[in-house]
Amino acid sequence: MKKKAWGLSKTIGSFFTNQHKLMEDFPERYSYNPTLRWNAELESYFSNAYGPQNFSRISKALTRPSCYSCIRVNTLKTTPDAVIDKLTAVLKENRADISKCEVAGLDNVVFVRGSGPHAINYGYAADGKPPKEVLVSRKCAEAVLRGAQVYVPGVLACSAHVEKGELVAVSVSVEQPGVDGGWGVGITRGTVLQGSQTDPYHLERSGLYIGQGRAMMSRSGMFRVTEGLAVDMSDRVFHLPSFRDVLEGEIFLQNLPSIVAARALDPQKGERILDMCAAPGGKTTAIAILMKDEGEIVAVDRSHNKVQGIHKLAAEMGLSCITPYKLDALKAVCVRNESEDLSDPSCAKDNHGGHIQDSNFMKSEVEKIESITFERLNAEKDFKKAVSNEKANESSYISKADIRKEMRRKRNGPGRNQCLGGKVEKSKGFAPSSFDRVLLDAPCSALGLRPRLFTGEETIESLRKHAIYQRRMFDQAVQLVRPGGVIVYSTCTINPGENEALVRYALDTYKFLSLAPQHPRIGGPGLVGRFEFPDGYTEEWLRPGEEELVQRFDPSSPLDTIGFFIAKFVVGSNEADLQNPSS
Repeated sequence: MKKKAWGLSKTIGSFFTNQHKLMEDFPERYSYNPTLRWNAELESYFSNAYGPQNFSRISKALTRPSCYSCIRVNTLKTTPDAVIDKLTAVLKENRADISKCEVAGLDNVVFVRGSGPHAINYGYAADGKPPKEVLVSRKCAEAVLRGAQVYVPGVLACSAHVEKGELVAVSVSVEQPGVDGGWGVGITRGTVLQGSQTDPYHLERSGLYIGQGRAMMSRSGMFRVTEGLAVDMSDRVFHLPSFRDVLEGEIFLQNLPSIVAARALDPQKGERILDMCAAPGGKTTAIAILMKDEGEIVAVDRSHNKVQGIHKLAAEMGLSCITPYKLDALKAVCVRNESEDLSDPSCAKDNHGGHIQDSNFMKSEVEKIESITFERLNAEKDFKKAVSNEKANESSYISKADIRKEMRRKRNGPGRNQCLGGKVEKSKGFAPSSFDRVLLDAPCSALGLRPRLFTGEETIESLRKHAIYQRRMFDQAVQLVRPGGVIVYSTCTINPGENEALVRYALDTYKFLSLAPQHPRIGGPGLVGRFEFPDGYTEEWLRPGEEELVQRFDPSSPLDTIGFFIAKFVVGSNEADLQNPSS
């Protein structure tokens, strides 16, 4: 397996030999050289876990995107070779280097080469006159580094007299520590940048320039409207092709470790599988394709809109074995009270010992609610229309609060109560031992996602809360898998407390669980040992011999992936342990 990982590293690494351009020829200010600022206690913890030098390399890698795009092919609709031919035609202007993954078990994966970091000439004049500039939010910048454009909601400030069509440098405003001990941007949206040291965050944004592009509207337009393309990026520090609206249903852009996690589950045709935290549906659809769309995949998420997103993605990829439900994973196990009506269909068993919903009952109830809601909304609409007509003659003023609210709505989506086509199935949980396999890709601190420009808010306490939350979810997963079944646990964080410590908890709490080998195996070994915190708490990690049974993906390794962790458990006979699990 180590040979496979080395071979894949070589393939990925060969994409980018001699691709990096040196940036010393340009003023240091107009470069991309970010430094992650960690909470002091957290930095000490990670330095102890990884070693100071390795943690420094990890921190540096986190500030940059992966040097390639990883595409999973929907093999029920097409083939990797056909996708490569189509992508070559679509991306011909970019002269993209596209290749197939050669690792056994990952033959449905295609890599598309990117490049960077590139030195960019921002037009810094010899007389010291700075280029015109657009300052964007940190989240907007992270998206731009992955290949996105600059849209209006992400713009915070701009140089004076910027007109449509002008070339502008794009810089980033990263959160800074405040006097109250918190973190914030501390810049008023619409601020004029003069290019002088008196500008807000002038020093702080040195080395945080991510490229340049053409302004698609004037400065006044950027702060007058609430949506639209603000800057069309023409020259980027990192070049990664965009796959927006490309081969929809045939391909899915997904991080390599996430594809490996679905493979590690090893789903089989006809099985009943639970994806406990399924949104946005990437791993769910990967599992369905591995099963040839034969069997049943129950995909749950507690967000109404995210469940709808899973519905949409499954339909787009032509998959019929996925059943999404709205459900909090902490309540995934159905608990029936003795006083509960046995005819209640919301937590009953089907022939497979699973969960069923009385669709006719649900449909009639939803239709009643929709009818009442429709009438109420119409009444509200008529009332608001009358009021607005009355006030139209008084004033056409739109408050800043209304503008901010509209911007949030456009950025985050319409929200549950304003969704179109909006009903989703709800669930009250599932019967114990009713699934063959469970994937728990747990909500986590996400400290492995790339690119990342800010980590200041995370503390030892916040990471411990994540770990407690994950253990509660794992307790649910254990109860839902039949004896002989499989649980795959994964996260996208570099935090051992959410990774190796969870494995230690699982093995010590549930004696019938055992770690199982994973295929394919391209990640590195887990961390062995423990860490003693200043408050006396000791965090136990893996024991010798267990490290090779998990996969840890280091973002600074030659594989150049996000930080990720995968553990696979086989469930033995569990009746005695489930009746009295350790607390």
